[in-house]
Amino acid sequence: MRILVTDKVSEHGVEILRAEHDVDVKNNLTSEELLNIIPEYDALVVRSETKVTKGVLETAVNLKVVGRAGVGVDNIDVPAATKKGVIVLNAPDGNTVAATEHTVALMLALARNIPQAYRSLKEGKWERSKFVGVEMRGKTLGVIGLGRIGTGVAKRALAFEMNILAYDPYLSDERAKDLGVELADLDEIYRRADFLTFHLPLTAETKYLVNREAFAKMKKGIRIVQCARGGIIEEQALIEALHEGIVAGAAIDVFEKEPVDPENPLFTMGQVIFTPHLGASTKEAQVGVAVDVAEGVLTALRGEPVSTAVNLAPISPQVLKFIRPYLDLVKKMGNLAVHLAEGRIHTIEALYNGDIGEVDTKMLTLAALTGVLNPILQEDVNIVNAQTLAKARGVKVREIKSQETENFANEITLRVVTDKREHRVTGALFGRAEGRIVMIDGHRVDVEPQGWLLIAPHIDHPGMVGKLGTVLGENQINITGMQVGRTEEAGTNMMVLGIDQEIPNAALLKIRALDGILGTRLVKFAES
Repeated sequence: MRILVTDKVSEHGVEILRAEHDVDVKNNLTSEELLNIIPEYDALVVRSETKVTKGVLETAVNLKVVGRAGVGVDNIDVPAATKKGVIVLNAPDGNTVAATEHTVALMLALARNIPQAYRSLKEGKWERSKFVGVEMRGKTLGVIGLGRIGTGVAKRALAFEMNILAYDPYLSDERAKDLGVELADLDEIYRRADFLTFHLPLTAETKYLVNREAFAKMKKGIRIVQCARGGIIEEQALIEALHEGIVAGAAIDVFEKEPVDPENPLFTMGQVIFTPHLGASTKEAQVGVAVDVAEGVLTALRGEPVSTAVNLAPISPQVLKFIRPYLDLVKKMGNLAVHLAEGRIHTIEALYNGDIGEVDTKMLTLAALTGVLNPILQEDVNIVNAQTLAKARGVKVREIKSQETENFANEITLRVVTDKREHRVTGALFGRAEGRIVMIDGHRVDVEPQGWLLIAPHIDHPGMVGKLGTVLGENQINITGMQVGRTEEAGTNMMVLGIDQEIPNAALLKIRALDGILGTRLVKFAES
């Protein structure tokens, strides 16, 4: 496949990509140049400079994945990518330490007026009394967003004997207690904090989170550190709060517009210090994010689940390891189920029985959904856009979990309900990784989901297998495997035959016309 790298990314990451695919590095492309060449590529790797807009994504007819060598993805139209089925992934761990340490460095510099004192001394002045700072010990630090970086900052601040107030709606009280921080809402943090730091993505909800109303609630003399994303703080409101004395000082690494305008009024304010978006700028971080994003892109191009995809529900490495052997199986179960179905699908249920019901199975459900939808939709369906496409067509998707099983330690059943009837396909693992279909519509079977499969429910009469086999033989079609699945009720069986090629339509019609055959389904399983 072909991969395009449009921003400056460490050569360590580029070499990892080149080991498996063709890679072109083209920095400083204009928007028009990117639009012209993006249709040729299967993957795109960027940092913060390249804007991956809706227009770019619509033009990128072969694009499967966009990798962001860093954390923030506000330069990528993630909703447009999701709708198209393009995976967007980032490198959330590669620059965590760098961003954490830069935040603490700015906090210390802000508390002790280090940049201002340096500048003064360079100018030949000795102004010790002018640059009296404040101690961090005993002060209250408000941390907005307690993810990897926010947690790292909080841990280091505790070493300075600071009191930590944290806002994170997804953090449990138990986790906060383990970290030694106190959870609080934004208003309480604004009221009590002496220092305030932000570690949030830029979204519609966080855009101008800190505005005039927020500054009005803050403790007078607060000091603000901004190393997250430009636009979380409304810069004009910050300027006003500095003039009014609400904010005693600010340390800013990111801006609303970058590169920043040299005429920005903040540059005229002596109590504000700056760095040019250096949060991730360490040698170690540059290598780390490049390697992480390269490995993620390669994983996505192999068709495997990516734990760092931002437009998929996050999944831990431990859970991913547990569910990975089931991913291909549930796709093929979905493929089989949709070939059995007649009429308009209105409900798809994934039933998880056994220990598998104790883990996060959303990715498995999405994989099963791709198996159902791909054969019937014109769009390319994958785990990124499957839920969106199902919802757009009014298909309800549910998960049901239970500890009870019948025959295997873990069983997964896919139930597809149409306006005519429902069909069920159950799968399980043999050994550690061999996926098998073990039940079809109540008939016990043992099917390896590979190649072509002919399914023929029939009346339980002697000679039925011979009749069907004769037709296949007349058409030079080999049977690679065969079994007859029984139900609890006597009277009907299900023949399941593995065959080595597609059955011609005339032969299929002849099989369907055989006395006692209740219907046939021909299924082609995609290659793993």
